[in-house]
Amino acid sequence: MAEVNARMVKSLRDRTGAGMMDCKNALVEAEGDEDQAVEIIQKKGLAKAAKRAGAIAAEGSVHAYIHPGARIGVLVEVNCQTDFVARNEDFQSFVEMIGLQIASMSPEFVRREEVVDATVADKRRFFEEQLAEEEKASGKKRPEAAISKIIEGKLNKWLTETCLMDQPSVQDEEGKVIQLIQDELGAKLGEKVAVRRFVRYELGEGIERKKHDLAADVAATLSGA
Repeated sequence: MAEVNARMVKSLRDRTGAGMMDCKNALVEAEGDEDQAVEIIQKKGLAKAAKRAGAIAAEGSVHAYIHPGARIGVLVEVNCQTDFVARNEDFQSFVEMIGLQIASMSPEFVRREEVVDATVADKRRFFEEQLAEEEKASGKKRPEAAISKIIEGKLNKWLTETCLMDQPSVQDEEGKVIQLIQDELGAKLGEKVAVRRFVRYELGEGIERKKHDLAADVAATLSGA
């Protein structure tokens, strides 16, 4: 069996960001094979992910994503626990994917916990008024239990569409929910990974465009001639 020395431990630590003892134990288990030791550390990260749930993730990346056509831009902050993981290719790919997700799906919140009660109440009231209008137009009254169930369904659908972590991924072939992809990445990297905040910009958004009445302009010109 190959002897594990300090140089080997340091090399593995540089590759994985794992603790010194974790690296040494993985090398011993892998009989000195560094690639195999990397796999061992990654697999053990699955078991350690739960322990890191309460860890502070203050490193990471602030990423600027510009959608093709340059009409939509996104600034997003994604956190991890170490600068080493922040430079990891898988982490950077996830950050880029989140930028694309936000640009494509226009979420308003990162997760459901951020949606304040007043916003939910306003949306509930909107759905109630919407159903009332439908009943008025059709002349058919739904049972109260049915109305409540329909409104809850509409609220849940709205939250799924408006909360980033509930949205199905636009890039994953299996259409996994973003939260699941984030958790899987955290398990693979052995660190807590979390989308913290984002801002989405769309060209011309919020600007009231002046409408020109060409016929009126021509008439005004002729009358003044």
